[in-house]
Amino acid sequence: MGKIYIGISGWRYEPWRGVFYPDDLVQDRELEYASRATRSIEINGSFYSLQKPDSYSAWHDATPKDFVFSNKGNRYITHTLRLRDIDGPVANVLASGVLNLREKLGPFLWQFPPNFKFDPEKMAHFLSILPHDTEAALEMARHHEPRMKGKVALEIDRKRKLRHAVEIRNDSFIDEAFIALLRKYKVALVVADTAREWPYYEDVTADFMYLRLHGDKELYASGYSDEALDRWAARITAWSHGAQPDDARLISSKAPPKRASRDIFCYFDNDIKVKAPFDAHRLMERLGLTDGLVTPGAASAAPSGQVARAAGKR
Repeated sequence: MGKIYIGISGWRYEPWRGVFYPDDLVQDRELEYASRATRSIEINGSFYSLQKPDSYSAWHDATPKDFVFSNKGNRYITHTLRLRDIDGPVANVLASGVLNLREKLGPFLWQFPPNFKFDPEKMAHFLSILPHDTEAALEMARHHEPRMKGKVALEIDRKRKLRHAVEIRNDSFIDEAFIALLRKYKVALVVADTAREWPYYEDVTADFMYLRLHGDKELYASGYSDEALDRWAARITAWSHGAQPDDARLISSKAPPKRASRDIFCYFDNDIKVKAPFDAHRLMERLGLTDGLVTPGAASAAPSGQVARAAGKR
């Protein structure tokens, strides 16, 4: 059975205060608290702008030793350049300090906009330059653009594995050639539950699975029912044992390479109505992953000291 990381997409949301976060918790300690209530968090700020090396170092130090981040790739690459002339911008991402997360750096998430259509040539180049270990990432980072001068971190503690996942939002990607490219470069297809707004497919294309649960009835808003969470728990269990669900929705007719296990990264992005952290906890309960975690639900009454006490448990 592979490792399973269940978490949330981002952590700084004003409506969460007094609902998920305790009333008396200062904003600067929200990550500290959230990382004791979940196993993993997607860094969303990196999608909108490159983050600072000191920020990544601080996030590393604020979270438990077994915590993992996913880092969302910068939208300048996927939405603005649309995969044109991207070698320098990808190097900028890697130089921006993300490698300061060290052992807590999980997959990179690369999300494409709904109006971006599958271009085999551009996609092949993009996938081919993504580094799969920190040594390769560091080498690429050294080729960052001049505008990054003074805002980079170009050190690693040791060679570590890196992973990448791609989230699609256009039907043109429903193409066996796309799945073949992902498998060639060992990049995961994001299983994205988007209330039927965008494509939903479950092809296994790497040695891990990456799930984003945006809401099954209302995008970014609706919570998940007990029945829905039972279904996700069963699917995660199958994938983590190297199998796939019998009713998997697939693009490719070709079976993926066999594995004894696969790691799972699953993030709830239904944050508008403060559903994400609670749904994440309920899913973790089904998978037996809540030991030592802060329990959401009585957050408004929880003292700030609970953060420090929870840290001691992990």
